[in-house]
Amino acid sequence: MAAVVNPPRDPNTLSNYNNWVSTHITANFDILFDQRKLAGNVVHLFRSTTHGESNHIILDTNHLDIGGVKVNGQPSEWEFLPRLEPYGTPLKIKLDQGVKLNEIIEVDISVRTTEKCTALQWLTPAQTSNKKHPYMFSQCQAIHARSIFPCQDTPDVKCTLDFNITSPLPVIASGLPVRSSSEAPKADGKTLYKFHQKVPIPSYLFALASGDISEAPIGPRSVVATSPDKLSECQWELEADTEKFINAIEKIVYPYVWGEYNVLILPPSFPYGGMENPIFTFATPSIISKDRENIDVIAHELAHSWSGNLVTNASWEHFWLNEGWTTYLERRIVAAVHGEPYRHFSAIIGWKALTDSVEHFGHEHDFTKLITDLKGKDPDDAFSSIPYEKGFNFLFHLENLVGKSKFDLFIPHYFNKYKGKSLDSYEFKSTILDFFKDDSEASTALNELDWDRWFYAPGLPPKPDFDTSLVDVVYDLAKKWLSLPDSSFKPQPEDIQGLTANQVVVFLEQILVSERQLTPELSKLMGKIYGLAGSQNIEVANLYFQVGLQAGDASVLEPTADLLGKIGRMKFVRPLYRKLAKFDRKRAIETFEKHRDFYHPICRAMVEKDLFGKKDE
Repeated sequence: MAAVVNPPRDPNTLSNYNNWVSTHITANFDILFDQRKLAGNVVHLFRSTTHGESNHIILDTNHLDIGGVKVNGQPSEWEFLPRLEPYGTPLKIKLDQGVKLNEIIEVDISVRTTEKCTALQWLTPAQTSNKKHPYMFSQCQAIHARSIFPCQDTPDVKCTLDFNITSPLPVIASGLPVRSSSEAPKADGKTLYKFHQKVPIPSYLFALASGDISEAPIGPRSVVATSPDKLSECQWELEADTEKFINAIEKIVYPYVWGEYNVLILPPSFPYGGMENPIFTFATPSIISKDRENIDVIAHELAHSWSGNLVTNASWEHFWLNEGWTTYLERRIVAAVHGEPYRHFSAIIGWKALTDSVEHFGHEHDFTKLITDLKGKDPDDAFSSIPYEKGFNFLFHLENLVGKSKFDLFIPHYFNKYKGKSLDSYEFKSTILDFFKDDSEASTALNELDWDRWFYAPGLPPKPDFDTSLVDVVYDLAKKWLSLPDSSFKPQPEDIQGLTANQVVVFLEQILVSERQLTPELSKLMGKIYGLAGSQNIEVANLYFQVGLQAGDASVLEPTADLLGKIGRMKFVRPLYRKLAKFDRKRAIETFEKHRDFYHPICRAMVEKDLFGKKDE
């Protein structure tokens, strides 16, 4: 009797992962900086989930060169099926005969990446901080792993990994380094670097980087890796809090399972704040603000070691299970280290980001729902702060609904139940209902909750009653600025003395969201008196430039264009281009064309959509 096969839960993969599951991948790649390509082979071990019913395997690929395929050591027939945008070209591998249920077969695929690879960015020496060597890094989330190698590119499948990577420059990967006495340069000046990932991970967590990279300790189980000229400042920024963060979240959930927790600070074109690649978080240099005020990003990426990496959304339609949980845990870490008011302070900043995203899409847009419909769509198009912040607010609501002490008992239960697995929102719902079924008060509250509204209603959720003790002072300062020129308020440098950079961020956000706009003269005065334009904290500087652009202050045009040529993090780049285009569209397009090759392919595509309404072909 054949096994019952459920249809795939993930609409963003073309693979037949309901028939076959990859259990282990060995990736053997040579990093060819001169050709800007990876070349080598990948070996999959596939387990059959049906009883002899499937005589072919279909894998996701996107703009790959395939040299040949072997099944159990013998050459196999293969073909590309018709391309389907935006998911790529399925690779069909023919089998001589059906395979028994749970039988393992080995599939060895020779592969090279191409210039159309969307997962890799290749940097010239001039694009790095010390301008000495080229650099390469990957970014596979959401569906870009398929542009590096044929795979089941879905978060609903997890497998262990071995990396064997040859490069003339140091290599980082999402596995633990395998130290070897033979790790010495070969005759051609290249070295073989080996890594092993013993915890099963989805394809989007496959990660590689290679360049002029040095390491320094930032804790008993952590190092920071980055360009040698930036190493000491990165070490200073991270060494005070990394182990504190790990200790805090271990008390909330359970002990860290990945061995080491390390951070790679990438060149500035990295498009995200951080990417939770296991063992080595990939992070933007914009968190190195020389004041230790932007390292909540590290708390967030660390939290992904539990939510996302260990317990994973089954598809990108349920992305809030990754990001909402991670944002919730990040703020619990912050509260444990700095106090409960800081959790609310962070949530207030997050509410502003949520409001901005809802305004950008429109209050009725499908992408403003907690559970989205991504059939036929590119998950990157839906990316925003909504799954992070709407997801956080849902979990915060559940915490308040059942009580914090009770919710704290549910957290480790949830992460134990789904450890090493992928799940969807409906399984989450049934799990929390089941956990509290014997607690009449909590059970009644959860069963009376309007789950469908939380899951499917577009727009903003109900706003919680946040503790505003850390923001009241800056709300008051913003009101004073917005009362000008009709009031007697006289701005002084002392106005912001004693405020943290993040409090200044909230102050600037209040100016931005106000219906009353500053005049160009007042915006310029603000920058001069408070020294905002020259801030080394990019969170502060970029918001001040947005205030200036919104006010029509031409003095911020030059520093805005300058910043857009130095940072590729989409959090800053996309809002700045939108504001710049409203003020001076010609300047926005000129700036983008000047720096387009600096940006990561994902960032470049998103800004093209923002500026021109479509992706360039």
